[in-house]
Amino acid sequence: MDHTDYMKLALAEAEKAWQKDEVPIGAVLVSGTGEVLASAHNQTISMSDPTAHAEILSLRKASSIKRNYRLLGTTLYVTLEPCVMCMGAIVHARLEKVVFGAKDPKWGAAGSLYNLGEDKRLNHRLEIISGVCEEECRAIIQEFFRTKRKPVATD
Repeated sequence: MDHTDYMKLALAEAEKAWQKDEVPIGAVLVSGTGEVLASAHNQTISMSDPTAHAEILSLRKASSIKRNYRLLGTTLYVTLEPCVMCMGAIVHARLEKVVFGAKDPKWGAAGSLYNLGEDKRLNHRLEIISGVCEEECRAIIQEFFRTKRKPVATD
């Protein structure tokens, strides 16, 4: 499998979020050998938890399976650029790489607003790859918010 294949799995997770009326963001965490360790989608509303982002939930699942908070040699695929909270957790977990689809100019911490993965002041740095399946990743989130903002028809 390649970056596109894993991002398609993350997009499938984003679709699950949308079906639950959550912001459609999906994530898949992959080992260095290509094994999918965990996948998740946003669940902040259904879990009443502001930290229940797809990235955080994937890290929690994989850490539980591995019985270790350090997820060395792993790659996280996520449909939207991670926020500051998620990138902080990613750095702490010592991921090797983050691959994301669409940039997030309002919240992004992997190059848009901040670049925590490459900040030399932190004790861990990681590779960041953006733009994988960018159009599909951007389209799902834009369409979700477009439907949310549609005026409700009145009789």
